Parts: sequence; C-alpha cells; structure tokens
Amino acid sequence: MVSVLAFDTAGNGCSAALLRDGKIAAHRFAAMARGQSEQILPMIDTVLGEAGVAITALDLIAVTVGPGAFTGLRIGIAAARGLALASGVPALGITSFAAVAAQLPRAACAGRVLVVALDSRRAEFYLQAFGADGVALGEGALVAPADLAAWVPTGPLLLAGDAAATLAAALPGRRPEFAPGPGIADAADIARLAAAAWRPGLRPVPPRPLYLRAPDTTAARQGAAR
Repeated sequence: MVSVLAFDTAGNGCSAALLRDGKIAAHRFAAMARGQSEQILPMIDTVLGEAGVAITALDLIAVTVGPGAFTGLRIGIAAARGLALASGVPALGITSFAAVAAQLPRAACAGRVLVVALDSRRAEFYLQAFGADGVALGEGALVAPADLAAWVPTGPLLLAGDAAATLAAALPGRRPEFAPGPGIADAADIARLAAAAWRPGLRPVPPRPLYLRAPDTTAARQGAAR
C-alpha cells in the first residue's frame, strides 16, 4: 500500500499527516492565519516520527498549491520540493478547493451543487463549484462581490470553506446550506486524495502555485536608490 506524507500551509491552517496502508498513521492540525513557516517542519518531523517512517521510504509527498496566501503557498511548495529533492520521493500538488471538498461525504452533496468558498483576505472570493459526484464544474476563480450572482450556480447550494458564511451573506435571496466543519484544508484529506491519484512509477509535475490573484507589489519609484 502507498505511504504518503501530506501537508498544508496555504490558508488559515497548518497541518501535516502521514497515510500508510490506507490509514492515517499520524496527524497534526492547527488553525492559524500566520506563522506556518515556524510550525510546518516540526509538524512534518513529528508525524514521520510517530508513524515510524523514514522520508526515503515514502511513495509520495503531497502539498496544497492554493489558492491561498502567497507566503503560505511559497512555504509549503518550497518545503515539498526540497524534501522531494533530498529524498528522491515524487511530490504532487493538490488544490485547496479539492482538499476542502474532500472533507464531505458524497451523500452530503446529493441534489445540490457544492461551492467551496475560500478566504482571499480581500473583498473577492476564491470559488470553485463541484457536482454531487465530486467532479469540479469548471475551474476555480477569483470572484468579485458584484459578479457573484452571475457566477454562483442556480438551484440548491451547499457551501463549504472558511468564507462560506461571508459568501452566503453576499447572496441575498438564496438559502444555501452549510457543510459542517471549519472548512480549512487538512493534510489528512490531502493525503487521501494523493493516495487515490498515485500509481507505481508516478512522476508527477512538481507542485506549482495556483494563485488566481496577482501578488501585492509596489513598483519601485523611478530613480529610487537601490
């Protein structure tokens, strides 16, 4: 059976998990908006130690690739690439949308469209819709409040993600239901998704960030000292 180390630093949480033989052998999770850079490597070390698995014995390393906070994304992806390079274990990227959607049993989505709404830390929403079969209905998007009525599917809705309540408040006239839980990506779900995607000899494309929004930068003033 496949052994997967998974971790997340992309959003409002920090987590690491080790899946072995179809079961989560070790797991750590903490809700946090900042500070993942100090927490993630000790978490990884802890779950590897608790599971008694050397990193070189893994089949796969999995990490969330966003969307999420720019700093968090860079932390997680850099850690995954570094560990993969050092160990020779392939690394795989999982979107934050897929990680949150995976927290729900299929039965919970019956007869409804699932919309995963993630905190962009701005007025806009990170959104992706999923059918009752768990398949994404199009790509994820950064959606402004003025565009929500046109973007959000008609019919019964189930909302998940850490921006679900904010999204519901921005949809007057709709009465969506809310998925249980905090709606923050968790490494345990990421590990299961990665294990389902794994095949012997798999050499996935190295994880790359899914930003959806351009970085906040300030252009240097012409003639400014360097």
